[in-house]
Amino acid sequence: MPIWSAGLLLYRLPVADDAANDTASRTEVLIAHMGGPFWASKDDAAWSIPKGEFDPEGETALEAAHREFVEELGVQPPDGPYAELGTFVYSSGKKVVVFIADGAGFEASGFAFGEFELEWPPRSGRRARYPEVDRAEWTSMDAARSRLVKGQRPALDALEKHLAEAAQP
Repeated sequence: MPIWSAGLLLYRLPVADDAANDTASRTEVLIAHMGGPFWASKDDAAWSIPKGEFDPEGETALEAAHREFVEELGVQPPDGPYAELGTFVYSSGKKVVVFIADGAGFEASGFAFGEFELEWPPRSGRRARYPEVDRAEWTSMDAARSRLVKGQRPALDALEKHLAEAAQP
């Protein structure tokens, strides 16, 4: 049985004055740096869409995506509307359902990150609590391509395609 995750990928388009200058590369997305000691000094492939696991028999993917956004970042996501961008499959077989919404006006501040407990260093017997993510920020889609974990990068391509199609008359 596959493991399912769901997440919210907020984006914001460049201001109208900048729209003529390659909208795709100037579009920003909200991503979160994974917390804990393993990720502390990493940047490339150490960021994620705010997301988490869910049971499809117990809640919808969109409900789970909203719940996980609040659990990880400690703030409510914008009201939306939300559109399902797609389901992306990791090499491990995990399936991630990603929803998008225009995050214009959403401030990347005031976060209260959720925590988890971990034995660190491994086999040391010492357990500590760490934030699930340690920061979240708006970043260009170009920068997000190297910052996101590999399995989530196709969501950026899908978002770029979605925005291009939405801009067509």
